[in-house]
Amino acid sequence: MSWFGWSLLSACFAAATAILAKLGVEGVDSNFATAVRTSVVVVFTWGIVFASAQSRAFRVASNRTWLYLTLSGLATGLSWLCYFRALQLGPASRVAPIDKLSVALVILAGVAFLGERMTWGKGVGGLLIVAGAIAVALD
Repeated sequence: MSWFGWSLLSACFAAATAILAKLGVEGVDSNFATAVRTSVVVVFTWGIVFASAQSRAFRVASNRTWLYLTLSGLATGLSWLCYFRALQLGPASRVAPIDKLSVALVILAGVAFLGERMTWGKGVGGLLIVAGAIAVALD
């Protein structure tokens, strides 16, 4: 499957995540709910790694790789804590689009830090995402 197919699956699972998380944070502390979710993710992903049991899967290229994966994990944790708190306080139909402003931020960061090209399509698409998120938030 191509990157596009995996991306569509990711979007579908992210949508399910928002609805299931909104139902799951009712009546519990949002940090506790995030910890439960994170624990499930940890067990699930390690299960996949061990089930695929390829010896190269356990090799990490460099200390730089460890650093970036660790920082990415910290950013993910902070994102999830904020997301669950937002879901606890607001409607999923408004929280999720604001969360997806990350797409526009990734476009900008990709250009600034990864040397990706800003194209007409990326620029217009990013602006439409921002406009859509604002429209939903203000509704």
